[in-house]
Amino acid sequence: MLEDEKHITAALVVAAGRGARAGGAVAKQYQSLAGIPVLRHVLLAFCHHPAITAVAAVIGAEDQAHYAAAAQGLDLLPPIIGGDSRQQSVLHGLRGLADLGPDRVLIHDGARPFVSGLVIDNVLAGLAGHEGAVAAVPVVDSLKRGADGLITDEVSRDGIWQAQTPQGFTYGAILAAHESAGTGHTDDTSIARTAGMDVKIVAGSPDNGKITTADDLARADAAHAARLFDVRVGQGFDVHRFEPGDQVRLCGVDIPHNARLAGHSDADVALHAVTDAILGAIGDGDIGRHFPPSDGQWADSDSARFVAFAVARLHDLGGRLAHLDLTIICERPKISPHHQVMAARLADIAGLEQSRVSIKATTTERLGFTGRNEGIAAQATATVRLPF
Repeated sequence: MLEDEKHITAALVVAAGRGARAGGAVAKQYQSLAGIPVLRHVLLAFCHHPAITAVAAVIGAEDQAHYAAAAQGLDLLPPIIGGDSRQQSVLHGLRGLADLGPDRVLIHDGARPFVSGLVIDNVLAGLAGHEGAVAAVPVVDSLKRGADGLITDEVSRDGIWQAQTPQGFTYGAILAAHESAGTGHTDDTSIARTAGMDVKIVAGSPDNGKITTADDLARADAAHAARLFDVRVGQGFDVHRFEPGDQVRLCGVDIPHNARLAGHSDADVALHAVTDAILGAIGDGDIGRHFPPSDGQWADSDSARFVAFAVARLHDLGGRLAHLDLTIICERPKISPHHQVMAARLADIAGLEQSRVSIKATTTERLGFTGRNEGIAAQATATVRLPF
């Protein structure tokens, strides 16, 4: 995150609610959307915006473990524990930003995962000449007033807007407004206007909807999948020689053998090739750059963490892993007896259905180092989908 030339701008993501209408074992902001928590989509949008100096989330006290998983690896301020209502949670969050000393703050719902950089830009631009700015879309459907199941009146939609978030404000003014606010406000702009602040309406987006129910989450998941137009393919290749031992590890499965593979980590040649294939598909270097053999912390490390890291890097870009195709090249051990358990383990590590994992084995007809039983080679292809 970069600091704007004129402003310190904080993003406050409000995610302390329970979201009971969405169902599920956890709050809606921690449920999966395209393979990662809804809240992580939101945090990424603000972390990646160049005008945002710092990002903080307001969370429920009981959700700290879920938040830690959703926020893993992101450059964020410590989470702030919320209150009994959204209004109280925002006040806690604003108070929690005091040490940062921002002069602008964008307040955003943790259940609006499709906020775009353009909408954030629009709100920031609205703050250039006003104390507040709100992303909104005009109401286009006919509005009716009703009672007892019958229409009682027509409501003009002229000048009617559907408010979204982020809602941006000068920090000192909105903090003071919240400190003195009574109850019953529908959002932060209501509090701001009651305090006499002027609030500019700027263009939001129909895509910037809020997830409230399980159906909303299902539609959001389908909408995200529909956006993944950029299909990329990455390749990975690795070799490891044999050394004295009694088993080899391939795809996280220990296979009895009269030797083992030599390497700085657990020498899982198959998972190393898979890791490089995923990183290659997103143009993110290779396994040696992220986990150099010169770094002692990776000695004897389980290579499953390397694959999980590469998948997380893909998710951080808003992408999905679509398919893995792995070929293991060796004379011994025989791979076919272990094929199914290896495929199941690789699918589990990569977060894929097993039908999206292909594992094949071949020999080199006793040619080369694999033909002489000196080691094992692996070649992998990863297909990923990214937002275009």
